[in-house]
Amino acid sequence: MTVSDHDYLKKILLAPVYDVAVSSELSYMSLLSAELGNEIFLKREDQQPVKSFKLRGAYNRISSLSEAQLKAGVIGASAGNHAQGLAYSARRKGIQATIVMPETTPDIKVDAVRRFGGDHVNVVLHGTSFDQASGHAKALCAEHGYTFVPPFDDPDVIAGQGTVARELLEQNPNLDILFVAVGGGGLAAGIAVYLKQLKPEIKIVAVESEESACFALAQKEGAPAALDNVGIFADGVAVKVMGQETFRLCNRLVDETMTVTNDEICGAIKDIFDDTRVIAEPAGALSVAAIRKYAKQHDLTGKKLGGILCGANINFHTLRYVSERCELGEQKEAVFAVKIPERKGAFKQFCECVGAKAITEFNYRYANDDEAHIFVGVKLKGGQQEFLSLQSDLEDKGYQCFNLTNNELAKLHVRHMVGGRPPAILNEQVFSFEFPERPGALLTFLNTLGESWNITLFHYRNHGAAEGLVLVGFDIAPESREAFNEHVIELGYKVDEVTEDPAYKFFLSQPSK
Repeated sequence: MTVSDHDYLKKILLAPVYDVAVSSELSYMSLLSAELGNEIFLKREDQQPVKSFKLRGAYNRISSLSEAQLKAGVIGASAGNHAQGLAYSARRKGIQATIVMPETTPDIKVDAVRRFGGDHVNVVLHGTSFDQASGHAKALCAEHGYTFVPPFDDPDVIAGQGTVARELLEQNPNLDILFVAVGGGGLAAGIAVYLKQLKPEIKIVAVESEESACFALAQKEGAPAALDNVGIFADGVAVKVMGQETFRLCNRLVDETMTVTNDEICGAIKDIFDDTRVIAEPAGALSVAAIRKYAKQHDLTGKKLGGILCGANINFHTLRYVSERCELGEQKEAVFAVKIPERKGAFKQFCECVGAKAITEFNYRYANDDEAHIFVGVKLKGGQQEFLSLQSDLEDKGYQCFNLTNNELAKLHVRHMVGGRPPAILNEQVFSFEFPERPGALLTFLNTLGESWNITLFHYRNHGAAEGLVLVGFDIAPESREAFNEHVIELGYKVDEVTEDPAYKFFLSQPSK
């Protein structure tokens, strides 16, 4: 039976979430407000006991169960915040919960679930993906008579998340636009169904990572549909298919949808830290990334804009990646490649052309007797327009200049590898692989690749995510390419060929004769 908007309003107003949750602060972001010329407010769901809004929905769903259901126990599947919210709720309710997590889940998250749940939680590690873990949880549910507590696609879960809007409207009823992160859609659906009944003039903008835009796909298809793959950085919104009920509500009540890049998310994590000294997880920073992007795209001034810091459960090692990318996300840095003559004084001459700009990175590689290739990062004060001016100036002085600011291969791998080219003629072809990250995963990956083709290039960095990213080159004779393609398909990894990527061609490939 479809739940009416009015019934959702009652559910939200009567939700007993404050047995476990707190009414989180709405913080004024003074630094970002001054920079963008708007009043910006941030709802601080990092203040919840489990550092995420997910506690609200999990507890509200459990609170709706009968005594018989509570006695039988509950079960859920999650690799992150929903698992922690469910564990905390089960302990407070004094019931047993089984939580299925992928085997690839970082230990820090598994340990947190066990700590929040104590003796009331049994953690089961199964599979290498959320889909496999969820399938196993549903099988256990049917076998043991547990009640399944979904992470987003359930009216009671949606209503629990909607209590965020109830507080928000009391704390600042004058917001013009509210930006809400969307993964499965539970938070956006709960907020939208509450706000649009009490203050319909508030504009609600749904924000997705461009690597997991399942709501945008659902809007295009007219119903929830599965993405071919999802990105791993903003894991809190890395959902392939949004919920049926969340789509029904969001599609009708959300005013606009937009996406943000990983670099923009990193910039937003820095913005939040600068204003609050809190480190948001990538999914938790989506709304602030969208505020910066939207305000600039629409030349907004004097508006009251709201965002939700929906989680702060970040893996510490991810900060290395965030630190590398945040300046690019704020358009305060540009990275580019330049060809300079291979002669005495050429490097000094180039630096003089760059002028007084602060150089953030400089990698040099001898290419041949005539030219050298350099990878350069520069600080910007005037955004992308300042770089375009610099690029034009360099080209006017005879330099070939290539903007790599938006080249993912350059930023993720090549910038760390500048300096190596094959000394002999090779049939080198290069691929980007993604594999489940866990102890021994890299060796497992290499063993799986086998030894039929010689590896000519290899770069891997662990960013603290659930998936590992590796760049691999192979010496593949033309007559064996078909066999190689078949082998890669059998491996089952997500893979993309990047042999023609300009960053690879510029710095790592064999020079053309």
